[in-house]
Amino acid sequence: MLMARARARAYDNRQSDNEPWLGAMGDPQDLVVRCIPSLRRYAHALTRDPDSADDLVQDTLERAWSRIHLWRGEENIRPWLFRILHSIHVSRERRRQRRPVLMPLNDDLAAGNVASPEASSDLRRVASACDQLPDEQRQVLLLVVLEGFRYQQVADILVIPIGTVMSRLFRARERLRMCLASQA
Repeated sequence: MLMARARARAYDNRQSDNEPWLGAMGDPQDLVVRCIPSLRRYAHALTRDPDSADDLVQDTLERAWSRIHLWRGEENIRPWLFRILHSIHVSRERRRQRRPVLMPLNDDLAAGNVASPEASSDLRRVASACDQLPDEQRQVLLLVVLEGFRYQQVADILVIPIGTVMSRLFRARERLRMCLASQA
């Protein structure tokens, strides 16, 4: 009975058939490896620096693997990994604020990785508007829009109430609209 509930909960928590989750079977190492691309994408969006993002993901994977025994097998591993990544990022930001370091920005858009000039211009405008958001709003926006997490999962990752997630997301979207309207 208990195992059936765990399987049902794991099934309900998955977002799609491609998302790593653990039902009756699954190797945690394989599940973690399948999460690396989305961890890298979110880390890059947070740090805006590929090297810092890779370091953040590496530290996340190291911490997750050393604490894999703490992961409850019936829950989705993806939010658990994002929670670890977020905690490490917050710790680094706090340290960085105590000791500011200037780092050059490495903008992939400047390298011409976008299909058309119009798309490149639009992406730059959106990226610029996102940079103007407070960190709390930007993190929620990235997790919901970029990574596709549900509100409850974002609340679990950021360790905040679900109402706060919805409020921050609303404010982030409104602020983006105002920034983009003023740029037009």
